[in-house]
Amino acid sequence: MSGIRHDRVRANGVELHVARAGAGRPLVLLHGWPEFWLTWEPVMQRLAGRFELVAPDLRGFGESEKPDAGPSDQAGAEMHAADILALIDALGLGRVGLVAHDIGGGVAQVMARARPRLLAGIFLFDTPHPGIGPRFADPGHLKEIWYQSFHQLPWAASLVGASRESCRTYFAHFLRHWSVRKDAFDDVLEAWVDNFMQPGNLQGGFNWYISANAGRLAIMRGEVPELPPIAVPTCVRWGEGDPVLKVERADRLGETFASLDFAPFTGVGHFPHREDPDRAAEAIADFFERVWPE
Repeated sequence: MSGIRHDRVRANGVELHVARAGAGRPLVLLHGWPEFWLTWEPVMQRLAGRFELVAPDLRGFGESEKPDAGPSDQAGAEMHAADILALIDALGLGRVGLVAHDIGGGVAQVMARARPRLLAGIFLFDTPHPGIGPRFADPGHLKEIWYQSFHQLPWAASLVGASRESCRTYFAHFLRHWSVRKDAFDDVLEAWVDNFMQPGNLQGGFNWYISANAGRLAIMRGEVPELPPIAVPTCVRWGEGDPVLKVERADRLGETFASLDFAPFTGVGHFPHREDPDRAAEAIADFFERVWPE
């Protein structure tokens, strides 16, 4: 995509890479795993005429700094949220809309509790949330999330990154298995391999799972502390064919978000923004036009 600008910004003690495009009201786009800023490119292309798009690589991902060389438990939602809040301040964006997917949605929830007035609205695709509860440990779901335990092994990054072929095999599995549209990432698969073969990028992403493990176990035990619902207007669109974050697990989203617009997304899986970027971009624009008119 032409018109993408790339910056490096110091925020919360780390240097973050940021891809930017467009002009207007700023939307900050937070990726999940196994992703980096490039996952948003199709949506950015479609929204650049209506918004300023700001897509950072989270710490440990993409071109952003990897402050921890090895396995670390310092890359959880609270740390990422502090990074992105500092980034918004460093860029002088003022009030922003937040768009997030997967683990980025967990980061968005922390941000919304920390500084709700900063956010004009939150738009989420397929996101973890406390309401999933002990169902996270359902036998069928445990089979699907084997990778979350594997990523905590100290040699996991070395094994996946042993060769370009092993790295490609690993990420092609997730990008295709979690998608209804199996070719959604085929045109960028080599870019994904290039990204995760960069020094530190495999471990940088795996550190999320090390950092989030205590919270994951608490969810499985039903020990998540009760928090007041997030008041920021929130829109959630969830791929009906997602095998890892199943749409039926969205049934208790209203306990986390007080002002919720929820609907399933038909014909897509875990990556609505890549599998159907036309519909994804239009849903994002429609929501922010409603809650944040010019």
